[in-house]
Amino acid sequence: MSRVFKGLRALLASPASSSSSAAAAAKFSSSSASTATAAKSATSKAAQKTPKKPIASKPKTEKPATPRTTTRPSGIFKLTPVSPALARFLGAPEASRSDAVKQIWSYIKSQNLQNPANKKEIFCDEKLKTIFDGKEKVGFLEIGKMLSRHFVKPS
Repeated sequence: MSRVFKGLRALLASPASSSSSAAAAAKFSSSSASTATAAKSATSKAAQKTPKKPIASKPKTEKPATPRTTTRPSGIFKLTPVSPALARFLGAPEASRSDAVKQIWSYIKSQNLQNPANKKEIFCDEKLKTIFDGKEKVGFLEIGKMLSRHFVKPS
């Protein structure tokens, strides 16, 4: 084994065996001996430091439970008046956008109106044609666009 590898072995050795490795490395070269001695002193200093204490997690202080205030639904969850065609389909004069889409999808699934070859496509029956402008087929991304005209903005 060459002097370089033995010197590296001395540098990389664990602190317990570094003294024997450093002595072995010192036999082969004086430059390796000086680096091994420096490595030994560095490892011995590190070994002399106090070991780290295990980190104990601090107990979290319990925050008093704040009573939750009920917030009014907004956005797609807000109940808004719908067009007469959508009201006939849903069976209610007011609905939220999310509920309307859920009911339309449940109807599509129950009537098996989704194209089996292309799941993105929905075949419209007579009931859906009243909502979707009389189209035969509707893409699933078009449902939201087609429904937007059925939600009347309150003024």
